[in-house]
Amino acid sequence: MIIVLFAVHVLIAIALIGVILLQKSEGGALGMGGGGMSGFMTGRSTANLLTRATAILAAAFMMTSVLLVVMHNRERAPRSIIEQSSPVIPAAPAPAPLQPPLAEPAQPTVPLAR
Repeated sequence: MIIVLFAVHVLIAIALIGVILLQKSEGGALGMGGGGMSGFMTGRSTANLLTRATAILAAAFMMTSVLLVVMHNRERAPRSIIEQSSPVIPAAPAPAPLQPPLAEPAQPTVPLAR
């Protein structure tokens, strides 16, 4: 199911990129005035259609993004403690064996070098 939703998500992203690139630029794009396609898809009705298509595709893109995250996290969600089989109980540390105190040398040690 996630793979199908991911494929739809990619198709929506490609369509959204295409619709955005079809829209007429308002800012002049770095001083380049009037391109060779000045008459392609102009007019008020086309602008409304592209604006609505952009809004619908953007909403669908956000919705599929959220659904993908929710579906992925649902598969990886930790189970409740009741549903888990047997809990792992850490073992208590073993007591340290008793060691006799170290006896002090009877005579002082001699330095190695004279």
